[in-house]
Amino acid sequence: MPYSDFTIPELKKRFGLSINEETNLFNHIAEVEIPATLADILRRWLSLSLNLNTEKARSELIIAPMLTEFKLLYSDKVSLFSGIEFDVDDAAGLRGRCDYILSRSPEQLALTAPVCVLVEAKNENIVAGIPQCLAEMLAAAKFNQSEGIPPFPVYGAVTTGILWRFLKMCEGIAYVDSAEYTIYMPMKIFAILTHIVINDRI
Repeated sequence: MPYSDFTIPELKKRFGLSINEETNLFNHIAEVEIPATLADILRRWLSLSLNLNTEKARSELIIAPMLTEFKLLYSDKVSLFSGIEFDVDDAAGLRGRCDYILSRSPEQLALTAPVCVLVEAKNENIVAGIPQCLAEMLAAAKFNQSEGIPPFPVYGAVTTGILWRFLKMCEGIAYVDSAEYTIYMPMKIFAILTHIVINDRI
């Protein structure tokens, strides 16, 4: 079954996953400066993306620029993939296409472990995207393990472009951040991405 078919009850039953919704995961993370290019992109295109009001517009005009600028800033440490098939375990139903994947590896020709962040773009409904993101995070953990990477937290995010909600999976517990962040807080979102991809070491 594709990632998008999973539900929270099924994830808990099939994979023994526990859900924690009470933790503010990144309250301690200080904002960082964002690249001037990203600030200019948001200044130019944020209003248009809001007026177009489609998932595609927000993905192209907000989410993709945020992630590509992050990739450019850390090009020697990070790779970014968009819209790739991520088939990890057919028997468990962990297969399908991911909107965006960040890997803690600079190799760009093929996805390389460790996969550490998966970003799922959703149209206006953050909560509806959480089960799919969690399923992708389970797949990422399996993928990393199959590549000989020691267990370490896997992160995800569900975003409308305007709202961002982050998730963390570690030792069978899925933490759904109790806080949401908006695109009007780009320095905080960028700081969280930096923390989970660059600073939260294996």
